[in-house]
Amino acid sequence: MATSSIDLRVHDARAETSLPRERLVVIGNGMASLRFLERLTEGCPDRYDVTCVGAEPRAAYNRVLLSSLLGGEVDEAACEFRDLDWYAAHGIRLITGAPVTEIDRANALVGVGETHVLPYDKLVLAVGSVPIRLSKPGIDLPGVITFRDLADVAAIRRAAVQHARAIVIGGGLLGLEAAVGLARLGVDTTLLHVMDRLMERQLDHHAAGLVKRAMEARGVKVILQADTARVEGDGRVERLVLADGTVLAADLVVMSVGVRPSVALAQAAGLSIGRGITVDDRMTTSDPGIFALGECAEHRGMIYGLVEPAYEHADTLARHLAGQPAEYRGTALSTSLKVSGLPVFSAGIVDTPDDAEAIVLSDPGAGLYRKLLVREDRLIGAVFVGDIAEQGACKGLIRSGDPIENVDDLMFGRTAPQPLAA
Repeated sequence: MATSSIDLRVHDARAETSLPRERLVVIGNGMASLRFLERLTEGCPDRYDVTCVGAEPRAAYNRVLLSSLLGGEVDEAACEFRDLDWYAAHGIRLITGAPVTEIDRANALVGVGETHVLPYDKLVLAVGSVPIRLSKPGIDLPGVITFRDLADVAAIRRAAVQHARAIVIGGGLLGLEAAVGLARLGVDTTLLHVMDRLMERQLDHHAAGLVKRAMEARGVKVILQADTARVEGDGRVERLVLADGTVLAADLVVMSVGVRPSVALAQAAGLSIGRGITVDDRMTTSDPGIFALGECAEHRGMIYGLVEPAYEHADTLARHLAGQPAEYRGTALSTSLKVSGLPVFSAGIVDTPDDAEAIVLSDPGAGLYRKLLVREDRLIGAVFVGDIAEQGACKGLIRSGDPIENVDDLMFGRTAPQPLAA
């Protein structure tokens, strides 16, 4: 088995046991992996001898807080989930700083580093995704950075010196978060998006306009329908040129144009691959002894790049490996976040189809917008900006497909019961 030289750290405090246990190896130690380990140790704490291998040099942390970390709102300690004592207490051998180099299915072995080999009876792939880098001239210049993990945050903060001019490419969730984080550092920040509105997968034009204004109010310049042609500079980033010829000065370019499932390891092992690692309703790959979950997994043709579906994958697989009934049927996508302090929520369909009715409440002065999409008395989509208190009810109705009892409760909030008159 060919392997590469790395600096791995093994955190092993497992107690010896006379009971035979299946060897379970988990590749990846991100948020989905940790959720799986938590649920598995709750459901069957003694069934498996668990080893978890993570490519990053630290245990799983909260990626959702990366923009807050970038902007200085929180420190790294606030991003931590479980310390090494938790893994030890639950009998999990954790290896950090160790990208897995090979899966040998014929011999049921995983190669880690130059000489480290792990045998397995069952294998879980929770290898996440990799950031997309646009294929444009100059994109490999120093100063062009992706925004995906703690190392990226550290690199951006080093580059974001006083009076720096930063350009963020990408108007999706991560791009907005990166731009807000940079603006909080006092960096002159411009956000470029190739589409005609921000977050076009989650927001309609009106809601996206409110988000754009909120970004601009925080000092982020937003340029829509901006197609990057190339990045230029003498040894490092100095400017970015758009397809229409516009030239933008830049010291730092943050690439946040999406991610793609990490499939190289599974593909080399001969597993079935679509856009992601294909799995069935129990998160089983084409090899019955190997499973996949999170952003690397493709289920019924769908790849989810959000935390909620990844957690549902993890819960399903943990139940299945604990011998309990488990079946994943897919996730009704929803988004809930704050953009520059402005609460935003969307779920289901965003743009109004011909066979549905849009019920809209709009107060631009207050930054308030609510749109419900209704088809045959059933909620099929919702977009809220400014006040998202009814998001839970909307998600529940979209998922269940139950008829709406009172649309006013969703639009204006449920009225508190009034006391009976004496």
